[in-house]
Amino acid sequence: MTLKLAIAQLNFVVGDIAGNAEKIVDAARQAHAQGARLLLTPELSIAGYAAEDLFLRPAFTEACDDAVKGIAAALADLKDMVVVVGHPTGGSVRSRSVAVQMRHNAASVIKEGRILETYAKRELPNYQVFDERRYFTPGQGSCVFEAGGVSVGLLICEDAWFDQPAELAREGGAEVLAVINASPYHVGKEGERVARMSERARSVGLPLVYAHLVGGQDEVVFDGASFALQADGAVAMQAGSFQEKLLFAQLERTAQGRVGFTDEPGAIAPVRDAEAQLWDALVLGVRDYVGKNGFTGAILGLSGGIDSALVLAIAVDALGKEKVRAVMMPSPYTADISWIDARDMAGRLGVRYDEISIRHTVESFKGALAGEFEGRPEDTAEENIQARIRGTLLMALSNKFGSIVLTTGNKSEMATGYCTLYGDMAGGFAVIKDLLKTTVFALARWRNAHDPYGTGAEPIPERIITRPPSAELRPGQTDQDSLPPYDILDGILARYMQDDEGIDEIIAAGYDRAVVERVARLIKINEYKRRQAPVGIRVTHRSFGKDWRYPITSKFNETAGA
Repeated sequence: MTLKLAIAQLNFVVGDIAGNAEKIVDAARQAHAQGARLLLTPELSIAGYAAEDLFLRPAFTEACDDAVKGIAAALADLKDMVVVVGHPTGGSVRSRSVAVQMRHNAASVIKEGRILETYAKRELPNYQVFDERRYFTPGQGSCVFEAGGVSVGLLICEDAWFDQPAELAREGGAEVLAVINASPYHVGKEGERVARMSERARSVGLPLVYAHLVGGQDEVVFDGASFALQADGAVAMQAGSFQEKLLFAQLERTAQGRVGFTDEPGAIAPVRDAEAQLWDALVLGVRDYVGKNGFTGAILGLSGGIDSALVLAIAVDALGKEKVRAVMMPSPYTADISWIDARDMAGRLGVRYDEISIRHTVESFKGALAGEFEGRPEDTAEENIQARIRGTLLMALSNKFGSIVLTTGNKSEMATGYCTLYGDMAGGFAVIKDLLKTTVFALARWRNAHDPYGTGAEPIPERIITRPPSAELRPGQTDQDSLPPYDILDGILARYMQDDEGIDEIIAAGYDRAVVERVARLIKINEYKRRQAPVGIRVTHRSFGKDWRYPITSKFNETAGA
């Protein structure tokens, strides 16, 4: 006995219920034609993940239920073909005039025109970017179905991270676990998934197949990298990451009656380094945000600095040079090397490049405010005027030509407030919002050493990487006039913001108390800025997005107690 199964590692669009259903039908027909008799689709594949408060709208869930029925009817002619489809189901019932939630994050088992079973996810995550308890009720029981003579135990994502759902499936006669997933990417997540699923396979003594989503959705990115494991946890199949693909694996029953995956040449994709995966995540995040939201292209301010240089390189890899425009907006304090390097980089990547001087505009603004500012020295007010003029010009170009403005601020700046509201923060999508400055430098060097998309070797001029970072809003300015050195700052941010370490813990690790307390204070007082920042791509386990929910108004001071 052998069972060929397929995984639809596909890029679904939230709310495109008809389009998502069509993708599933096409994948099922392709898989059946190639001999597969089981197709697994990702978690909530009909709806797209995550549909957020669309789940609260009865019409949305009803449309998803109708789509599942439509898929069943469309595949009625595929003999012996079993398809697992992820979707929301149910709704709200009223008890004493109060709406009681009865929705489920579910998956239906379809065969020859019929829905055989519908399984509801038992374990609902409510941490990091997950908010499933807001929308769904936990399911109960287990689901074991037959496909090609094999008993398959169905789990949905978080179920497989806990003992009981898999054990119940085994007790129900499952010979293999099929786990459908929508697990957002962050650095290191792929290895963590494989390790945890290997533990699960060993704990129940069953092989396991992990079917995963791929694609960008607002701030999160899904990396695919679906895989299959033997009962001892060994990897039998590992798909490439960040790419749509219809994948296959084959199960066979041994003479002893056990089920396991066959060894197929080339079934395990080569291991890729962390920078390569991070680059692909950013590229896919930009491509899907721009494409799925119908923008004609992207525009950004190219300053001659490292942040905008990295964003430009990502944008070109994501969209192609024809859809990316760079604008240099020199001020009275822009160094010659800045526009020279900006021109150089734009030329290397072949993008449209324009220069719009803001010198006269700055003087006009200062002149308009001269009476109000009389007798006061120049300070950040005048500096921020320059940033806000640039933001206004970029947004005007965006309005006129339909391209989205990509902002270029990094995580170190977002954490400490080293950014200008309605200035460099003005735009529609924050590409490197979740990259610490030290990671920005490391990724720029990685991209110069690699050419994964064939857009040209070393797109970023070396001087952009090596010169001291500067906002160039006053003479001789550098970032370190206002911030600690980035290696120190980022070390503190990683511990305090990303890993939730306390101030005393960080100091015990060797950091200066005054610097740590200053950084913690900057994080606290700049929450109001982050609330007004554009959405950006999440690539760490803790970003300034859905998984960062701190109050703007707060008197708590960790150094002084509550």
